[in-house]
Amino acid sequence: MFNRHFPPFERHSRLFEKGDLKYVILNLLKDKPSHGYEIIRAMENTSHGFYTPSAGSVYPTLQMLDDMGYVSSSERDGKKVYTITDEGKKFLKEQKEVIEKIKGQMKDWWGPHDHEEFHDSIRELRNLGRLLGQRSRNLAPEKWARIRESISRACREIEDIIGKE
Repeated sequence: MFNRHFPPFERHSRLFEKGDLKYVILNLLKDKPSHGYEIIRAMENTSHGFYTPSAGSVYPTLQMLDDMGYVSSSERDGKKVYTITDEGKKFLKEQKEVIEKIKGQMKDWWGPHDHEEFHDSIRELRNLGRLLGQRSRNLAPEKWARIRESISRACREIEDIIGKE
């Protein structure tokens, strides 16, 4: 749908370095116990919807943190909920510089996009995605063509508004 990259993606090749996910997860858990899906959603919200970690990276990291004694888990309502341990809090304090570096990377990655208008626009795009996912299963080819034409027209209009570089 988008044929150009957002500027932050051109500046950085990766949001996190190898091994950074454990710090981000621990930092989230220090605020409140969460299950894996809540952690994934919190990270998605932090990145304005542009980064959603996979369950295949989050759950093994949670297991590793549990094995290291930095989190504990308990079952609540059929879900495994993770809580940071005292040892995990101590580890976070010891790694404060690393955490600050990661927070800086995240801020640099997303730049000045923390505007209400940006969030509202992303929410509308998500709503469009949900609408298509929920109500387009058996659409005729003519309707798909009209939808693609509408999306393409919207992209051109937005490019005109933003300005071509």
